Amino acid sequence: MSPLRAYVVDDERLAVQRLIRLLQETGRVEVAGSTTDTETALAFLRAHDVDVVFLDIQMPGLTGFELLERLDREPFVIFTTAYDHYAIDAFTVNSIDYLLKPIEPDRLERALDKLERRSGAPAGSIAGGDLAAIRALARELAARRTGAHRLDRIASRVGDRTTILDAARVTHFIARDKLTFAVVNSRECVIDYTLAQLEEKLERRFVRIHRATIVNVAFVQELFPGLDGGMLVRLKDEARTELAVARDRVRDLKERLGI
Repeated sequence: MSPLRAYVVDDERLAVQRLIRLLQETGRVEVAGSTTDTETALAFLRAHDVDVVFLDIQMPGLTGFELLERLDREPFVIFTTAYDHYAIDAFTVNSIDYLLKPIEPDRLERALDKLERRSGAPAGSIAGGDLAAIRALARELAARRTGAHRLDRIASRVGDRTTILDAARVTHFIARDKLTFAVVNSRECVIDYTLAQLEEKLERRFVRIHRATIVNVAFVQELFPGLDGGMLVRLKDEARTELAVARDRVRDLKERLGI
């Protein structure tokens, strides 16, 4: 078997040099290039085919997820990270594996074994669901870098009265008649956010399922076929609310539900 062509991206030069050395010592990999700069990586990966990208997640400038979002197609990826809580996030995109730093040689060998088992199949293009996941993760990492906080509480103002809603208790958000409503216990409360703003600020438990609806996946109880290739979800609230899922949103919802 010919060596795998790999490209290494990490903002720490010593980390790049160590990983290249480990890859060369395996005798299984040809390093096609490396960089500590994400813009340089983007230009290279747009112009060259490689079998796998070893990609750091948290970097200045573009994050690893943001870099993938800007590629025309998604290569096989082995993420490298010092942060274990990114591991689950990494598998929401078309990755092969992830390696925690400092990378151990035996763990690298296992990742290469896994890659070789899948290398006969094409990595494919970035599909709609994968791209949606990448965008959500990119927004989350950007918020962490800027110190922005997730939206845990939401104000609903009616006249002189303001009600504070716990975001975790909201079953879904809907847009109707140029207003946005948070729904708690089947009660609709007007809020001062658009759905687009909510997508940027809410935790990942919330997912856009329709141009007019965001649902809290913690309240999804059933899925069943809908019209035109879409789906319906039934919520575990008192009203057993049913919501339409647009056809192009089905995959993203299923990924968030882990099914």
